[in-house]
Amino acid sequence: MASRIAGISTGLAFCLLAGCSKPPAAPPQMQATPVAVQPVTLNPVPNSDTYVATIKSRRSSTMQPQVDGNLTKILVHSGELVKAGQVLMQIDPLKQVATLQSQQGTQAQKKALYEYNERELDRQKKLFEAGVTSKQAYDQELQAFQNAKADYDSSVALTATQKQQLAYYEIRAPFAGIVGDVPVHVGDYVSPTTVLTTVDENADLEAYIYIPTDRASQVRMGLPVELLGSDGSVLAKSTISFLSPEVDNGLQSILAKAEIPKSQQMLRNLQLVNARVIWSTAPKPTVPVLAVVRVGGQPFVFVATQKGNGYEAHQVAVTLGETVGNTYPVLSGLNPGDKVILSSLQFLQEHAPVKPLG
Repeated sequence: MASRIAGISTGLAFCLLAGCSKPPAAPPQMQATPVAVQPVTLNPVPNSDTYVATIKSRRSSTMQPQVDGNLTKILVHSGELVKAGQVLMQIDPLKQVATLQSQQGTQAQKKALYEYNERELDRQKKLFEAGVTSKQAYDQELQAFQNAKADYDSSVALTATQKQQLAYYEIRAPFAGIVGDVPVHVGDYVSPTTVLTTVDENADLEAYIYIPTDRASQVRMGLPVELLGSDGSVLAKSTISFLSPEVDNGLQSILAKAEIPKSQQMLRNLQLVNARVIWSTAPKPTVPVLAVVRVGGQPFVFVATQKGNGYEAHQVAVTLGETVGNTYPVLSGLNPGDKVILSSLQFLQEHAPVKPLG
């Protein structure tokens, strides 16, 4: 009996270890990640270079006084929009007012003498014609009248000059524009060498672009120019409208100017921007900016490649040009027709199964 029980136990143990256990389950298959894709296409891509450009106004005036004195009023502030002829500042005019009043008094005296001599000449003329006085007496009175008239006319001119001089004590805007920095303060003593402020017209602007001499054979009138903001967005589009006939010796570059359309009000005088000069345009593969990921500074894109009946993600290193709108031109790494993945990039890895949606 004991031997029978031992045999059953041995059989159960053998069954458990060999033929009676179930085979292990297979690992579950990875689910394909739905992703948006876009095929690589050829699009016009500019061959361009980007330079730092300075925005300058065609009408910019540095305001300096024409007389000496202390500032008594500053009627504007930096950045204010002013009209042509608007008073910006005033210099103490009391001394000039006193000079003008003195001159006006002198003019009044000379006018009285002139009018007296005019009446006396008329009286001497009548006496001479009546034979009462001599020709010499009449000629002497005529000379006195002419001297008085010349003296009065000179006084009138001097009074007008003093009035004009008084106007110099008010600093007025030469044209409509925007007030620049105001480095002076009320009470400061100023002279004709003192810079009070600037007035810049923000309507007629130009971009000053210095192009290296190694591009001298390619630069020409009419080349397209795009002015870019700090984020790469296009602020304005223009063309080269002026080329300097000589090279800037210090910079070893050629000055080019591009007129800025009047509708572009976001740009200001002396603002620094990037200017993209477009030398030519050729078709190249492009990818959306959103499709690019960077690893250690190297740009990559994920491409959906076919595997069996499905697709998998394949990471491809690419060489990119400068952005054109919302796309990158691809210099190497991709071919037209490649299906670039646009979504769920943070969840992808090499050979991960994907399900293209577009």
